[in-house]
Amino acid sequence: MALCLRYVRNSGDAVEVLNDAYLKVFRQLGRYDAAKGALYTWMRKILINTALDSLRKQKMIRYHEMPTATEEEPGIENEAISKLNGDELLGLIRQLPLTTCLVFNLYAVDGFSHREVADMLGISEGTSRWHLSDARRQLKQIINPMEPNV
Repeated sequence: MALCLRYVRNSGDAVEVLNDAYLKVFRQLGRYDAAKGALYTWMRKILINTALDSLRKQKMIRYHEMPTATEEEPGIENEAISKLNGDELLGLIRQLPLTTCLVFNLYAVDGFSHREVADMLGISEGTSRWHLSDARRQLKQIINPMEPNV
């Protein structure tokens, strides 16, 4: 359920995505090949794709090109992040614009490459990089005010 909540904006949609994904898993179980990877990884990929399909169906993902990220990636202090629990960090990530949030989750959290993210979302690799850079910039702006002034 937590994986679903990273991709959709409310718990009702998350439950629907989870149910749809499990239905797909059960229907396609015969296609699973253990030689290609772990069952968990296969199921996770189905769940992520189901969440993205749901967002596309709701026309929540907007496809447009963004300028290529040219400046240095903004950094976020590890100390500031370590003071947040998982729910707080998830809440901050969910404040990002949807496509930026999706790119951040797919790249930074789930470990997909920019090429894979671009293919999954129908954007260019440069746009994927821009959204990741923008996510980091916005998260830094949100998190830094939370740091105590020393």
